[in-house]
Amino acid sequence: MSFYSYKNCNSDLCPGRIAGDCTRGLDERVCVQVKKIYDSCIQQEQLDDQEIAVTCLTAVDCTEPSPAILPPIEFCSCRSASTEGVICNLCIERLCDKPNFARVRADVDIPLDILFIDANCREGIAKGTLTVAKDVLMFIPDDSIVPFTLESLVSAICVKGEYIGNNKFKITVCVTIILKILAEVELLVPTYGFCPIPPCEEFAENVCDEFFSLPIFPTHPCDVVGATPPGTPVPICTPASTSSASCVSTAGRACGTRKNFKSSCACGR
Repeated sequence: MSFYSYKNCNSDLCPGRIAGDCTRGLDERVCVQVKKIYDSCIQQEQLDDQEIAVTCLTAVDCTEPSPAILPPIEFCSCRSASTEGVICNLCIERLCDKPNFARVRADVDIPLDILFIDANCREGIAKGTLTVAKDVLMFIPDDSIVPFTLESLVSAICVKGEYIGNNKFKITVCVTIILKILAEVELLVPTYGFCPIPPCEEFAENVCDEFFSLPIFPTHPCDVVGATPPGTPVPICTPASTSSASCVSTAGRACGTRKNFKSSCACGR
């Protein structure tokens, strides 16, 4: 089971959307230590013909001593190895004409995993770093005892690439970088109390769920005359001949037949 299991979906003590009065259940003010984000921005761009120097070329299968990689090397794919970028060469210049704004310049290093195939069709991996220069305008809080920091969330995936020798790849890569100005702070917030943690549910293919959802006892295919709720179409009889009749509901659904047609009939009798 989890917070989002169907057994917990309507619980007021589990995470999810609030329906009705959002103050119902608030019972305490607590002080929490969190990273408060003062400003954030995102940039997405395509970088063409980026030369990436890799540290080493190794085979993916490491069950035994890795044999030497034999050229020619064919590029397969690459993507970022982590979502956390490394900020280098940071420079923040406050702007006199824009209070609390500053010019933020930095280099963001994105770790990459590059996959390739050598002459023996062995899969290999190489690790490199893509450096992206950033020069942006961001909101900067006032000076304080607890300093603010700049962090980055990154993602990169290669469109194409090739091995150019000397442990270098040339790639075209799609890059997403999110810069965040944040600080470790203590906030006073209202709470609904502690989260009740549900027990874990072992994975199993619940092949019996559909069967268990069936009614316990068989139900009649048509409503019985006399037991029909108000407003529900009542089955009527349409004679097919003088000796038999078909019970047809007002919705046009055949319910059954009855021999020896009389003035009235009921389905299933």
